[in-house]
Amino acid sequence: MAKRPSLASPAVLIATGFGSGYLPTAPGTWGSLLAAGLAWPIAVAAGVPGLLAAAAVAAVVGIWATGIYVARTGEDDPGPVVIDEVAGQWLTLAACPLDPLWWLAGFVAFRVADIVKPWPASWIDRRMHGPVGVMLDDLVAGAYAALAVWLVRYAIPAP
Repeated sequence: MAKRPSLASPAVLIATGFGSGYLPTAPGTWGSLLAAGLAWPIAVAAGVPGLLAAAAVAAVVGIWATGIYVARTGEDDPGPVVIDEVAGQWLTLAACPLDPLWWLAGFVAFRVADIVKPWPASWIDRRMHGPVGVMLDDLVAGAYAALAVWLVRYAIPAP
């Protein structure tokens, strides 16, 4: 395993989700959990447009930060980089109402989509290298998870 870059670097701090990617197991899950916690106040303050904007900003800044992390480690898709999970999780949560049960559903849906990587996320994961590839497969997984949550949400009759 490559040496872990210091969190003193703003790029590394962002790429690793404030260091959550350095936790000992399942860094993607920790990054998604961080994202869910940060998303709630964004959604309260700015709603769905705010979450979508935050996901877009995380993706753009994440490509920059991931590029620096990748350059420092020489790894193509380093496990500690979780800014891609943050962007994908925020995209998924934009489809969820502000309700803890729906957010749990969105969290689980994203984790499943991120792990299973339905096509084209799997293709992107295998074929696209570098920071854009790291970010893009999770955004596609986030879109799939958002669609799944949205379909379930509108398939359940309102009380």
